[in-house]
Amino acid sequence: MTVAPAKAAGNDAAGGKSAPAAGVRRGQAPHRRPERLSVGWLLAGVLAVTIAALAGLALGPVRLGPLGIVRQLLDLVPGVDIHSGLSTREAAIVTDLRLPRVCLGLLVGATLAMAGGTYQGMFRNPLADPYLLGVAAGAGMGATAAIAAEHGFAATEITGGPGTPVLVPLAAFAGALLAVLLTYLLGATGGRYRTPAVLILAGVAVTSFFTAIQGYLQQRYAQTIREVYTWIMGRLTTAGWHDVLLLLPYTVLMAIVVLALRRQLDVLSVGDEEAASLGAHPTRIRYTLIVVASLGTAAAVSVSGLIGFVGLIVPHTVRLLAGSSYRVILPLSMLFGAAFMALADLAARTVLAPAEIPIGVVTAFLGAPFFIVVLRTTRRLR
Repeated sequence: MTVAPAKAAGNDAAGGKSAPAAGVRRGQAPHRRPERLSVGWLLAGVLAVTIAALAGLALGPVRLGPLGIVRQLLDLVPGVDIHSGLSTREAAIVTDLRLPRVCLGLLVGATLAMAGGTYQGMFRNPLADPYLLGVAAGAGMGATAAIAAEHGFAATEITGGPGTPVLVPLAAFAGALLAVLLTYLLGATGGRYRTPAVLILAGVAVTSFFTAIQGYLQQRYAQTIREVYTWIMGRLTTAGWHDVLLLLPYTVLMAIVVLALRRQLDVLSVGDEEAASLGAHPTRIRYTLIVVASLGTAAAVSVSGLIGFVGLIVPHTVRLLAGSSYRVILPLSMLFGAAFMALADLAARTVLAPAEIPIGVVTAFLGAPFFIVVLRTTRRLR
C-alpha cells in the first residue's frame, strides 16, 4: 500500500525519473541519492545574477560601460568616494531608472522561480507552476478587485505613478490562496493517484474562471482601471524604489520559510505515509508552504503583473542540470530565476526599442515550447 504512492512521488518529484523511489521497499526507509548544494553551482548562480544585473544596467537606448557602472554602484556605498567617469545624466540613468528596475526584476524572478519549485515539491508534479496552477490568475483577480473597490487608486498608481498601493498585495494573496485551494480540490477529484494532467487541467479551469472575473471587473470599471490591461501582460515599473521595498519583505519571508523546509520537501517526495513514518508532519508542512508560496506569488504579481512560466522553466532546468533534491533546486531556482527575469526584462525593453514588449510575452515565448517538451517527456516516462 506504500509502494504505489512512492513510485508516483518519484516520477513526479524527479521530473519523470524514479530516483527518489528507487530504494523504497515495504517496511524500509526511503532512500534518495545524496545531493547537496555544491560550491560550484552556488558560484554559478551568483555569477549569473551578477552578469544579468550588469547587462540590465549597461544596455538600453543609452549604452554604458560596465566599468563605469561598477564604479557608480560602489560610489553609492556609504564611505566610498569613487568617480565613476559617467556624466550626471548617465549616472541618473543608472541609479534612478535602471537600478530600481533591475532590482525589481531580480526579486520578481527569484520569488516566482522559488514558488514554482515549492509547488512542484508540494504537489509532486514537475508541471506545477504559479501560472499553470491558477495562482497567478487568482492573484491578478484579487489585485484588480482591490483597485476597482478603491476608486481613490488611480490606474497610474499601478502602471506609472508612485507605485503599487500597499493593500494590493494582500488582496492578491487572498485571490492566490483561493485559487490554489480550488485547483488542489479539483485535482483531488482525479482520485488518490491523480496524474499531473488532472492537476494541470484543474489549474486551467481555475485560471479561466478567475480571468473571466477579472475581465468583467476591467469592463465594469474601465474608466478607473483601463491601464491595468498593460499591467496584466506583465511589466516592471521604473517609478523608483517603492515597488522594490514593497516586494522585498515578502520575498525575504518566503525565502526564509521555504529554504528552512527544503529538506522536508525531499521527505514529502516519497509520499505522505512514508514521510509520516519518518516523523514528518506532511499536512502541516504542505499548508505552511502553500501559504508562503502563495503570499510570495501574490506580492510578485501585484507589482509586476501576470508573468508566466518562470516557475516552470527555472526549477525544472535546475532539476535536470544540478540534481533532483530540493536542497539544490530551491536555492538555485532563487538565483537563476532572478537572473532569468532580469534578462527577460532586458529583452523586453531592447528587442523593439524604443517600443517595449510586455515581459509576459517574452516569458511565454520561451515557456510555452518548454512546457510542451516537459509535458511530452512526463507522459512518456509515466
